[in-house]
Amino acid sequence: MTVFAFYLFAVCVLTGGLFTVLSRNPVHSVLWLILAFLSSAGLFVLLGAEFVAMLLIIVYVGAVAVLFLFVVMMLDVDFAALKAEMAKYMPLALLIGVVILMQLVMAVGAWDSAAGASAARQAVAPDGVENTAALGLILYDQYFLLFQLAGLVLLVAMIGAITLTLRHRADVKRQNVLAQMWRDPASAMELKDVKPGQGL
Repeated sequence: MTVFAFYLFAVCVLTGGLFTVLSRNPVHSVLWLILAFLSSAGLFVLLGAEFVAMLLIIVYVGAVAVLFLFVVMMLDVDFAALKAEMAKYMPLALLIGVVILMQLVMAVGAWDSAAGASAARQAVAPDGVENTAALGLILYDQYFLLFQLAGLVLLVAMIGAITLTLRHRADVKRQNVLAQMWRDPASAMELKDVKPGQGL
């Protein structure tokens, strides 16, 4: 059962990655990418790393939803044309849904079948420590310096991306807060004595 589940998940990962690149429709590419992520999570479950599998689903599949929104907003996808052809792709969508459901059922059925993973985990964590706690012991104890350096590299990359994409345009009005705070009411306002019955 474990070997069969592994080959099924591996084939789905390769197929999802291939059709993510080859699909011309961006919506289809995102759906194939979600299939690849879910299949990768199934492989992590078979390895006994259920925490990493849940992180993969929550972070990457959740981020794919944001990616889907960006694709829709930036590429101006015509939903009328997609809905017109929805009935033609309904059998394929049902097939993909059945495959995903079968993967989830097989992953739950083979949850405790990875005997080698528990032996590998006991080499770095004592007995009685759960998988999440063992992962925390590895990251924040044995590889603490490398983990912090990786976070620093990501921070520098984020600041560099913001700096490279920031452009100051001269034709855009911007609010000058200090100039508003330092203005003199005597020079900023002028009182007009309006006589009754007359306009300005």
